[in-house]
Amino acid sequence: MNAPGTTGLLDAAIAAAADRIEKKVIAWRRDLHEHPELGNREFRTAGVVAAHLKAIGLDEVREKVAYTGVVGILRGGRPGPVVALRADMDGLPVKEEVDLPFASRVTTEWNGQQCGVMHACGHDAHTAILMAVAEVLAGMRAEIAGTVVFLFQPAEEMPPEGEEGGAELMVKQGCLDDPKVEAVFGLHVTSTDPTGVIGWRSGPVMAAADVFKVFIRGSQTHGAMPWRGVDPIVVGAQVVTGLQTIVSRRLNITQEPSVVTVGVFQGGVRNNIIPDEVKLEGTIRTFDEDQRNDVHEHVKRISEMIAASGGAKAHVHIRRGYPVTDNDPALVEWSLPVLKRVAGEPNVQLMPKRCGAEDFSFYQQKVPGFFLFLGCTPPDRDHRTAAPNHSPRFFCDEDCLTLGVRSLATLAADWLAHSHRRG
Repeated sequence: MNAPGTTGLLDAAIAAAADRIEKKVIAWRRDLHEHPELGNREFRTAGVVAAHLKAIGLDEVREKVAYTGVVGILRGGRPGPVVALRADMDGLPVKEEVDLPFASRVTTEWNGQQCGVMHACGHDAHTAILMAVAEVLAGMRAEIAGTVVFLFQPAEEMPPEGEEGGAELMVKQGCLDDPKVEAVFGLHVTSTDPTGVIGWRSGPVMAAADVFKVFIRGSQTHGAMPWRGVDPIVVGAQVVTGLQTIVSRRLNITQEPSVVTVGVFQGGVRNNIIPDEVKLEGTIRTFDEDQRNDVHEHVKRISEMIAASGGAKAHVHIRRGYPVTDNDPALVEWSLPVLKRVAGEPNVQLMPKRCGAEDFSFYQQKVPGFFLFLGCTPPDRDHRTAAPNHSPRFFCDEDCLTLGVRSLATLAADWLAHSHRRG
């Protein structure tokens, strides 16, 4: 692909519009931050988004996509291809500990438990940024050669148990099909980078995330007479140790990193009773589909064989989650000159792979996609020790918002304007 050469006029128009709208973006973000909602329950958020998209005159606004998603369509003044921009809208079941005048005080029920709700991952920023991008591009409709699809997506942080949701359901319901999207861009704020920095990576950038559960069945007995039964706690401990050899001894970690973590070990109700059963639960993170399948096989085999060696039985259940977030190399190559114009070349930085997961990957399975990262730790704080995303102390510097607006708006407009140069 050839590097783009967007006219200075287009760049200047987007930059000026982004500056004019900055106060509105901050106000939107603060309002959303104060009123977070969990996955598939973003009723208020979706209403705010839909009302805004209608007010700025988008050609079409579709509501209740994948429960609470909103899809806006902007047709430019000239014919051309179709590009999509995505923002996620949901918060997390986290009680906020940041001292802000607009801090969340929301509580709700999540999977049967009462919890606080917080935008601990920055989706309030993503939504506000994309609302602004829609307004900026709608204001220059005549200069746009093609169509922009705005995807305001619910439930990136997973829907409630027993429900579908998120990007997978958005795709299933046709958000990329009418009109037919040819490329998709998305961004994520991150406290691990300072404000002003844009992080990028070509190819696998975020991991596939799978959940495993291992139920180990022994034989209950008195704790004073362990020889009269089969102790699933001891067997479970051996399984935990055995699973650690998957990454260290069974995989070629010079090719791709991976993680197998046991986060739950439950069993027993009394100190002197050996129980019948224990449950292990954990996460698998991989960056390659073959490696992913291999890890699944190792988890199953190791668990079953160790259990059998101790006279117990293991039943292993693995649920495949989000696929690898895999940035299209050609689209990344095309995009880098654009981002360097917007942020300044020193601020566009190659980032390491991240073992977190993102359902943006479902869009990338259908069309070429580029998922980039926007630093949001202010200069008076050390980004190396800043509270990470998903922490109750996560803090997003609002000075990053305008750069996010300029980045997505310029990528979309540039990609449409120069479609005839790609090949």
